[in-house]
Amino acid sequence: MFKPLSLNIGLRYTRAKRRTQFISFITLTSVLGIALGVTALITVLSVMNGFEAELRHRILGMTAHATVTGNGNQLRNWPALKEQLKDQPHIEGMAPFVRGQVMINAGRRVSGTLLRGVVPEQESAVSEVGDKMQQGALTDLKAGKYQIVLGAELATFLSAQVGDKITVISPQVNSTPAGIIPRLRRFTVSGIFKVGMYEYDRNMAIIHIEDAAKLFRLDNNVTGMRLKLDDLFNAPEITHKLGRKLAGRYYVSDWTKAHSNFFQAIKTEKRVMFIILLLIVAVAAFNIVSTLVMVVTDKRGDIAILKTQGLTPMAVMRIFIVLGATIGLIGTALGVAGGVLLALNVETIVPAIERFFEVNFMAADVYYISSLPSKLVWADVYAIAIIAFLLSLLATLYPAWQASRVNPAEVLRYE
Repeated sequence: MFKPLSLNIGLRYTRAKRRTQFISFITLTSVLGIALGVTALITVLSVMNGFEAELRHRILGMTAHATVTGNGNQLRNWPALKEQLKDQPHIEGMAPFVRGQVMINAGRRVSGTLLRGVVPEQESAVSEVGDKMQQGALTDLKAGKYQIVLGAELATFLSAQVGDKITVISPQVNSTPAGIIPRLRRFTVSGIFKVGMYEYDRNMAIIHIEDAAKLFRLDNNVTGMRLKLDDLFNAPEITHKLGRKLAGRYYVSDWTKAHSNFFQAIKTEKRVMFIILLLIVAVAAFNIVSTLVMVVTDKRGDIAILKTQGLTPMAVMRIFIVLGATIGLIGTALGVAGGVLLALNVETIVPAIERFFEVNFMAADVYYISSLPSKLVWADVYAIAIIAFLLSLLATLYPAWQASRVNPAEVLRYE
């Protein structure tokens, strides 16, 4: 792209000692500004990617990859459907469930709760709630015993411990000679789970599927079938094909529909943070403008002599484009190296800083994610590096154009 003469002179200017130390200082700040901006951008995006991955993991630990339900929010003859789904590709696990809204009463405390009925022996095939038990075990739930497992926050709110009796109030009612009264059932707390998501820890309780069917008067029916897929990121396409194979007799949905607003909000936040931090890189890149303007002023005599020897205005432009691009390239390279190293070690560096200063940035009793997760995405790194370098290149155009307009006669008149 550049002719050898322009390239050689431009690179020589990057190594030459300035007659004015201030120009060298501005050049150094331009390089450091780009490097710090790129480092910050890579690190912040990696941390946000880590948070998104951690939240997705925790949500999908309780939410099935896909769900099959029937008409009227009931699934009849679900064992036959289970046999049919066994022959379908991409399905790694499945389990029936019953779901409904109830009120839970313990002493003087009452809370609205999502009640889920499960088959304890099959639930591990579609969720990780069995691994998140703080007290008791999910397999302790036995049909007909009317036992219940509470989320940790819900148990705290109700002041309920393992072994306590609580009352579950169904929205369905019983007609009696005394009038219409709600359906009540006493349950014994047999366990407490904590998945680290307030939505589930505060608003969910789990019972045996047969007890749930009796509570909601479903007879032998269930609400639906939860599925675990081999590729959760391809869930929309898999569920679409599955829905067509089931010939419209069932409604098939996936996890992206249930939490689409949440993950869309995270993507929007990442996009906004990228733009905000990119402005830091842009400001640092455009410091190159002031650097090159002062270099052009410092080298007016050299430019005039080169022009009298036949150097064209375009060749003069290329000299200062090379100079500015070199500054931008060095700053971008340092920023990428620093950002990648920081992103890969942020989970080690932050705890070390906390120990050294004896502080806790993300206390476990306040934040559900008490550490800074990081996930380096190389596509983000490449995009940041290319954009930073292009901004640096753009910042060289005006000073280079000014250099090309230097009039040798005016400059050399007083030499």
